[in-house]
Amino acid sequence: MNKPKVYTVESVTAGHPDKVCDQISDAILDECLRQDPKSRVAVETLGSHGLLVIGGEVTTNANFDSAEITRKLYKDIGYSDELEIIAHLVKQSPDIAQGVDTGGAGDQGIMYGYAEKDGSSEFLPESIFLVHNLTKGLETMRRSGEFPWLKPDGKAQVTMENGRIRTILVSCQHGEEINQPKIKAALIENLIKPLVPDISGIEILVNPTGKFVLGGFAADAGLTGRKIMVDTYCGLAPHGGGCFSGKDPTKVDRSAAYMARFAAKNIVANGLAKECLVSVAYAIGRAEPLMVEAIDQNDNSLADLVKQKFDFRPLAIIERLNLRRPIYLPTAAYGHFGRPGFPWEEIISF
Repeated sequence: MNKPKVYTVESVTAGHPDKVCDQISDAILDECLRQDPKSRVAVETLGSHGLLVIGGEVTTNANFDSAEITRKLYKDIGYSDELEIIAHLVKQSPDIAQGVDTGGAGDQGIMYGYAEKDGSSEFLPESIFLVHNLTKGLETMRRSGEFPWLKPDGKAQVTMENGRIRTILVSCQHGEEINQPKIKAALIENLIKPLVPDISGIEILVNPTGKFVLGGFAADAGLTGRKIMVDTYCGLAPHGGGCFSGKDPTKVDRSAAYMARFAAKNIVANGLAKECLVSVAYAIGRAEPLMVEAIDQNDNSLADLVKQKFDFRPLAIIERLNLRRPIYLPTAAYGHFGRPGFPWEEIISF
């Protein structure tokens, strides 16, 4: 639970190839839920050098065109190149469905939720908000039209040492027409200083290779679920390994992680701990979790309290957080947690 003296957190822009894939998967999920709230969806997306493959399992009454959804979203993100799209979606395995139909978990797995009181009203470390704000800020700069050389792909890292910022790293895709000194000056003035006014003593790195013209699928493959630490706690809390994007809420990889965050945040918000880490585990087809544990900053167990206040059965999670809605595309970039407006971020009183 205690953060090391030196640690680094990471974020990527919505135009990063992995995040493009996450957003495509969640856009398809949202369209299914918009038409049929009981849709079963598990969509995986792979993008690579002009080719995009959509696969997975979808059981729904919705009518949708995954290629059309993809092309529109891809353009909205900021890309103009053409994609060859191959889609192959089948119905959910009946072996899995028979367990989910009765309210059981759609798979085995371990999920975690975390919260802490660290000067933030959203109960997460400030470093997480800073690194996401750097990448969101890159997108805001690009969309403003004032920096036409900025392109959609980008990343950021923040390294902390003893609670102070040691290094800020920003990599941004850019046009050929601008040089690196001008890029660095523009980002320091328009991106970094508005977030960190005093940069004295902070190492600032911008495009360390010296060039970032090729980006997106032209430079790198992308895959749904390959930025799970960016999606959650940036490495400062454990992760069970299952990704979120493209999965409907019967998939406990997603819904139980949301419920674990909801429980942890409310334990801290109600003054019952300064830090809280909630963990839960499931067996496929079984509704009752195999484990629900919660510990505070001193490794004291809060499991009895969490189990008393929060029901971790899959259908109970879906009902409490009202998860059968098309709310998932906005989660697919800049983190799923610490952002107002999502039901798992609501604060309740005990």
